[in-house]
Amino acid sequence: MASTSHHGGAPHVEEHAHPDPRQYIRIAVVLAIITALEVAIFYIKALEDYDTYILLPLSALKFILVVGYYMHLKFDNKLFTYTFIFGLSVGGGVILSLMALFDRMF
Repeated sequence: MASTSHHGGAPHVEEHAHPDPRQYIRIAVVLAIITALEVAIFYIKALEDYDTYILLPLSALKFILVVGYYMHLKFDNKLFTYTFIFGLSVGGGVILSLMALFDRMF
């Protein structure tokens, strides 16, 4: 975020401490583990009837991690965070509505 200072009109940029490379590696490992879990759940026959209900929250968690850390929303204006949350909510609502419409809920 830039704001104009009263001394000379030059923009002032607030700096925040970004995660170090080790934090990015940890997030990448967590994303890889979640992805491996999603693939495993897809192939487990006993979970075939419930895979959608398990995979949707896992996908949302991955979305939140990617948007939050790799897109640096943690350090930006809250409006950007709310925009992504709104998009995720609308997408999830559409998926659940279509599942209900086509009798895939239960």
